[in-house]
Amino acid sequence: MNNDKKNIPELRFPEFEGDGEWIVKLIGEGFISFSGGTPSTSEKDYYGGLIPFIRSAEINRDQTELFLTEKGLVSSSAKMVNKGDLLIALYGANSGDSAISKINGAINQAILCLQAKVDYSNVFTHYLWSYRKEWIVTKFIQGGQGNLSGEIVKSVPVPIPGLKEQQKIASCLSSLDEVIAAHNQKLDLLKEHKKSLMQNLFPREGEKVPRYRFPEFVKAQEWQRKTIEQIAKVTTGNKNTQDKVDNGLYPFFVRSQTVERINSYSFEGEAILTTGDGVGVGKNFHYINGKFGFHQRVYCIYDFPEEVCGQFVFMYFSQHFYERVMRMNAKNSVDSVRRAMITDMPIFLPGKGEQEKIASCLLFLDELITAQTEKIEQLIQHKKGLMQGLFPKMND
Repeated sequence: MNNDKKNIPELRFPEFEGDGEWIVKLIGEGFISFSGGTPSTSEKDYYGGLIPFIRSAEINRDQTELFLTEKGLVSSSAKMVNKGDLLIALYGANSGDSAISKINGAINQAILCLQAKVDYSNVFTHYLWSYRKEWIVTKFIQGGQGNLSGEIVKSVPVPIPGLKEQQKIASCLSSLDEVIAAHNQKLDLLKEHKKSLMQNLFPREGEKVPRYRFPEFVKAQEWQRKTIEQIAKVTTGNKNTQDKVDNGLYPFFVRSQTVERINSYSFEGEAILTTGDGVGVGKNFHYINGKFGFHQRVYCIYDFPEEVCGQFVFMYFSQHFYERVMRMNAKNSVDSVRRAMITDMPIFLPGKGEQEKIASCLLFLDELITAQTEKIEQLIQHKKGLMQGLFPKMND
């Protein structure tokens, strides 16, 4: 069946196939809506109570940074919402986002609360709103250049099936979200395990051996202190971001964690790369052994001697470099890296065998983390495809 011009989804649960078109309604017809307010921040007795104060960036969280007192609530326009209410961020960085409230709490003026009337589902409407968010932003707030308002939200038309079909769709998508959340939790645990392991596999400040050593190296000698300059060479690239080519032949390392592509290579061999300036300073690290190109503000550490494992240096460097850069900078944020920050950086090295053992262990964890990340992305794409089938196509 061709449903392109009808309010009928491509995918429909068998029990609803004969129910006909979904009916287009305005959000305001099916929901009670209200926004909140912010108690005066100069009144100290308005804050520090037991009432969670939900701000727009916190609509999808189960805890808040601020709490109100009863006095703060009744003395302001802040309004209470219930766990399960539908919340929409009206303005701010996440304008247009929606979420089902995970807690009872008070909201400020940047949030609209929607409470479903009879025959409407908060959860279904949250998913439908999320699916249509880009269309809503483009159509109603000048492509995202303005702010939402309660009146705009209430005027948004949405196709609505019967309540039972709403609940069935909501249950299906909620179950998938639970699976995604479980996989995200597993990913977080893997990352935390790697972080803890690195803290124990490398010597801490002031120490010459790590807290944990593999059994075969327990009686090995102390780690030797070197500097990066003593074990490798450091240079920068000669390319600019505009040199990238979609589907190019070689990896192209720029000032971010994203690896672009390029059709010519400027280096071949084993190397560690890190951002020289921009928002990724001290946070972006890459290891490669092959042909690649790199940006003029990306540092390349290369030419390791036989007794040094490049992958071990990569793990050590990525664990310690950000802290070093922050220590050497007076500001809270770092704008750029000076070459000496890298070349003079101390590094502690065990024997080659222990280096390789540590690198192998951590690389195995990286593979698990990568596989888990890809699994989550596949689930997200599956959910996106499912939503495209479960909701009618958008027609202007």
